[in-house]
Amino acid sequence: MANGQWYPKEWPELIRALADGTLTPVTPKRAATVMLLKDTGSDTGPVVHMLRRRASMAFAGGAYAYPGGGVDPRDDDHHVRWAGPTRAWWAHRLGVDETAAQAIVCAAVRETYEEAGVLLAGPAPDSVVGDTTGADWEADRAALVARELSFAEFLDRRGLVLRSDLLGAWTRWITPEFEPRRYDTWFFVAALPEGQRTRNASTEADRTVWIAPADAAASYDRGELLMMPPTVATLRQLTAYGTAAEALAAAPARDLTPVLARARLEEGEIVLSWPGHDEFTKHIPTERMATDLQADLPADPPTDLPTDLQTGGDPP
Repeated sequence: MANGQWYPKEWPELIRALADGTLTPVTPKRAATVMLLKDTGSDTGPVVHMLRRRASMAFAGGAYAYPGGGVDPRDDDHHVRWAGPTRAWWAHRLGVDETAAQAIVCAAVRETYEEAGVLLAGPAPDSVVGDTTGADWEADRAALVARELSFAEFLDRRGLVLRSDLLGAWTRWITPEFEPRRYDTWFFVAALPEGQRTRNASTEADRTVWIAPADAAASYDRGELLMMPPTVATLRQLTAYGTAAEALAAAPARDLTPVLARARLEEGEIVLSWPGHDEFTKHIPTERMATDLQADLPADPPTDLPTDLQTGGDPP
């Protein structure tokens, strides 16, 4: 493969099944993911926190991504202490009703805490927790991961206010219709709160990195980092901003029209495309073996990343 585009070997058969009507698309689950940024004082702009999904994961195993996961329906109707834009504002921004908007924003904040140890909440509307380490915090985080505790209950127990003003809705992508695991995912941008540090707290990841978006995109282009199309697309978009604050300020004007892949049969080949993102278009001859498409997968681990980025340490 010429780059690091994540491409499951079973996709050609699934696309054919969708085209001939033998595959019924499943309803996508709502999800949220967060591009966590940190300024380093470099003229190359902020770095973004990424994790590599374990190869054993059923969805996008081995791919680099951002912290994220599914919406917990228990966060729909529980009243959460809230700072920042109102639920009505978020409902309009995300294109859903107010209860769904609360649950999506909660998912973004919860997943960032579960997978990176970073919590966008504080004891007051203008504060953020300074340290989330310690046995009591870890016990609550583990209960959230196990879904023994809802995020709304966690905030209540801790007396915390969710800081929705620290998030910016960036883009929205929906998993292709032929995928058996589908997600309707809102991508958010946020800055690492002062005093907090990231860590690999996820059981789904075997590596975390802080990396400049341009460097990550270049590693993808060289076929060294495996990524899904929305990850690469957002990395390229982030390169335009010199600081995390600039990216956050740009978020409200971003178009949240969902991006959904299209697949069609055309003159003896399958054409797979993502509207508005021509670089990801694939032309797959129908007689070509799916296993041929898996050749030259990215090396593990990539050797071009600095040591501190490979280990996931905070940048200087």
